[in-house]
Amino acid sequence: MVRRHELTDESWAVIEPLLAPARMGRPVRDRRQVVNGIVWKLATGAAWRDLPERYGPWKTVYERFRRWSADGTWDRLLAHVQQHSDAVGAVDWSIVCVDSTTVRAPPACRRGPKRGTWPGEAIGRSRGGPTTKIHLACDGQGRPLAFTLTAGNVNDCTQFEQVMARIRIERCGPGRPRTRPVLVAADKGYSSTKIRTCLRGRGIKAAIPERIDQINGRISRGESRCRFNRAAYRRRNVVERCFNRLKHNKALATRYDKRARHYQALVTIACLRLWLP
Repeated sequence: MVRRHELTDESWAVIEPLLAPARMGRPVRDRRQVVNGIVWKLATGAAWRDLPERYGPWKTVYERFRRWSADGTWDRLLAHVQQHSDAVGAVDWSIVCVDSTTVRAPPACRRGPKRGTWPGEAIGRSRGGPTTKIHLACDGQGRPLAFTLTAGNVNDCTQFEQVMARIRIERCGPGRPRTRPVLVAADKGYSSTKIRTCLRGRGIKAAIPERIDQINGRISRGESRCRFNRAAYRRRNVVERCFNRLKHNKALATRYDKRARHYQALVTIACLRLWLP
């Protein structure tokens, strides 16, 4: 019987080969039991010490989560599932939507310098207090392709190229990885000459509206406005729906982890669950 917040048999069959136990060494705890415990913590946002007994000792589950976060296991799982989905044509490359969302950090995570940001932990002071920002790109079906974490006071447009550079899905057979969609849609916060030039250089169309000051500047210089595909821009709401589904996980909607690498691992697991059957 599969309980709430646990992986189904179909989902576990997809990721089990990448979590195969080592041939040597002492026996380890059932990996599905451990992964279900991590997923339960992600969904509920509870402390590790409050993990139900059916998942085993909480310290064992936490240590496995910490180890897999450090060695890149979660990133490999997400890349594997994306590769499998792309091989069967389930990735919508017709459009990629880029946006960001802000996540508040509770008092337990605010231990840092009295002034400025928390160096290296992706927490910064913004209008809502100490926050973290998730910059994300999703495909036309609203499934996450890549993301980055920054402090909450970092401007969205500064992370656009980093997010696009992380879109990389390997092919099952020969050939270069898939990295380029047909079109990119984003809001006015990403309207800059640098971003438009970057997309044009890669042969990617842009559906990004111009800000009013940019429009007035073009008019005063006697230049024509940038072409704007309104029909494609209407599809940008898929990234908002993607954030909505990700934030159903309480450990992601509010950042309880002090370490950025642990919170990044939780975001990766949440993205992984959106790709699993």
